[in-house]
Amino acid sequence: MGAWGPDQVAASDHGAGQNPLVETLLRAGREDPGRVAILTEGGAVTFAELDALSARLAHALVLEYGVGRGDRVAVQLPRRPEVLALNVACARLGAVYVPLNPAYTDREVRGLLDDAAPALLVRDGPLEHPVARVSCDELLGTAAGRPGVFVDEATDSATPAALLFTSGTTGRPKGAVLTQGNLVFGCTTLNRAWGITSADVVAHVLPLFHVHGLFVAAYCSLSSGATLRLLAGFDVGEVLEALGASTVMMGVPTHYARLLADERLTAERVHGVRLFVSGSAPLPPSLFDAFWTRTGHRILERYGTTETGMIASNPLEGERRPGSVGAALPGVEVRVTGTPGPVEVRGPNVFVGYWNRPELGDVFTPDGFFDTGDLAVLDGEGRLEIVGRAKDVIITGGLNVYPKEVEQVLDGLPGVAESAVVGVADDDLGEAVAAAVVSDPGAALDGGELRVRARESLAPFKVPRHVVLVADLPRNAMGKVEKARLRRDLGELLRRRAAEPGGG
Repeated sequence: MGAWGPDQVAASDHGAGQNPLVETLLRAGREDPGRVAILTEGGAVTFAELDALSARLAHALVLEYGVGRGDRVAVQLPRRPEVLALNVACARLGAVYVPLNPAYTDREVRGLLDDAAPALLVRDGPLEHPVARVSCDELLGTAAGRPGVFVDEATDSATPAALLFTSGTTGRPKGAVLTQGNLVFGCTTLNRAWGITSADVVAHVLPLFHVHGLFVAAYCSLSSGATLRLLAGFDVGEVLEALGASTVMMGVPTHYARLLADERLTAERVHGVRLFVSGSAPLPPSLFDAFWTRTGHRILERYGTTETGMIASNPLEGERRPGSVGAALPGVEVRVTGTPGPVEVRGPNVFVGYWNRPELGDVFTPDGFFDTGDLAVLDGEGRLEIVGRAKDVIITGGLNVYPKEVEQVLDGLPGVAESAVVGVADDDLGEAVAAAVVSDPGAALDGGELRVRARESLAPFKVPRHVVLVADLPRNAMGKVEKARLRRDLGELLRRRAAEPGGG
């Protein structure tokens, strides 16, 4: 384990005539095919319709685009029900689904495509790249005349199902390979832990290119037979209206902060919701307490990573402690050596390795534990409290930003001598991207202009919210930039600025 590439995909066992991921996602819906699977502003999609569309898409992928078992299918699309049907279609083929953030620039997408080498890119709009490309509507048109049933490829739990790019320590994203077994274990375990059933209506406000939005919120809903209320995005008014007819919401701390900022959030408005779940970034205890006071709901915080899916969760029944992400989920082993120490994980939720990254070596311990890179304290009751990250990844609004990538863009701009990027505390986003920039001698830089120029190469969430011009960067005796000191200094500077008249 560690490096994973096309050879391993081709060599994996074909199974014994079953496809565990498809069976998990479609079984409950097939028992009640007329039930609404996905609800949007545009209308309702039943489980029968979702099943048939995924079959038609599978036929189209095979016959028109030559997609087969082990091939990667990259998808860069906005939120729409067809994205979920396309994901199921890939599972039916034993293909590897590669979700890409719609906000990525063409430069970013080309780099990821070079790495993943997909057989097909599903994206609206052109792209200068040799990969075969089709728009979503074109693909749907091709699929329209195909049969609504499909003989699924025989797979097993070791069959690769998804390739998700996550930030790495080398400055370029790493593709985490998740198997069908990883994904099946994840949603079935969470459904039991959180009591999700066909009686639930899940308010969905998360990205469909992310573990949280796709493999947690959407997969839990589909596999349990619940109805997924797919909102177009996170608009406070629309979310509050949806919560009036929902029983579960899964979000990031930023979502709950924005809901609290609106006086329309009341206990009466969310009286039908039985469970609020938070993840993807630390939930501040103050936010936990404020939400409880306003609504009477204690947000259930859980913890996971791209490579492992969900690791730990506060209980559905029992005490949910603010600041704690709870105990390890059933079947998942967690150990922390030291106080605090690195979080290491072993179990059926853990990925098989990084795509085409032999230079990373073996990312697992000799006894099979994966080091998450997070630091935590494990108390006597088995509860985890995440206290920091060994890596410098910034989590802003639930999305990961790797500083080195942003620094490389800033350093390439005219007049910039060097830069350093860190995350600083932000009431709305949890963390905001902040950059300290040193100018070339004689150059006159403007922070706002640097942000505009950076936006040409970076997705909006990666562009520094704060740009501070400095004479030099803090370094240690070895010449390495002291990120902890810079984070502290920038945070203090920005707090002072915000407190000044007209600041903020």
